[in-house]
Amino acid sequence: MEELFNLTYKDEVEILKDEDDFEALGDEKYLNHPDMEARLYWAFCRPNGSCEAQIKDIDPLVSIMAFNHSKLNALKRFTLLHKEVIENPNLRVKIKNRTRMLFRSLVDDDFKELNKVLDIVPVFLEVAVDQLKNGRKWNDIFADEIEATIFMQKAEKFIDETFKESLFFKLKDLRELDQEELKKHLEEIIEKKEKIHTLILKHYKNEVDKWIEKSNLHLLQKMTIKKLSEKLI
Repeated sequence: MEELFNLTYKDEVEILKDEDDFEALGDEKYLNHPDMEARLYWAFCRPNGSCEAQIKDIDPLVSIMAFNHSKLNALKRFTLLHKEVIENPNLRVKIKNRTRMLFRSLVDDDFKELNKVLDIVPVFLEVAVDQLKNGRKWNDIFADEIEATIFMQKAEKFIDETFKESLFFKLKDLRELDQEELKKHLEEIIEKKEKIHTLILKHYKNEVDKWIEKSNLHLLQKMTIKKLSEKLI
């Protein structure tokens, strides 16, 4: 999209860069400029990333540029994005790379914001699934089981072995828990199990079985954990 830039506005902005209040002056001059090209270029070079008003621009191309160069979170960006961009595949392709990065971050979190974003832009569900399956894991934030269930319901037609393996990897790792931590976690899951997908419950049941098998606990203690895990299904 850089090929659309008007050299006149590039020269104007270069002059403004010497001012201490460069961004404020740029906002005053270009945010509501009548020429789309002026607004487009300012969305590209605004020092602190594009602002809400730029993503909400009446022109889809300005909205796209602002979306790509914003520092706002994914939910805010998708909420403000021009509706025509979401609806038109020829425009959506212009935010493809940024969208993939945003969904990578959403999938790496607890899935709460992921589901909110997908409620707004369900057209990107396949991107979310792809990032779950193929994106590199950045942190150790576990998915909330209820939010994971909501995502699974949205992505039901995409659920295969790779999907399940990737999603289970996002759940709490029971191998790291001691006896009391495991009991507490199981009690919490049992309390809300009606809202949790059967595949998640079965996964936890299988993981508990493995945990018991490797544990050095007394038989009676193992039986206590076993009986608790049987309440999952």
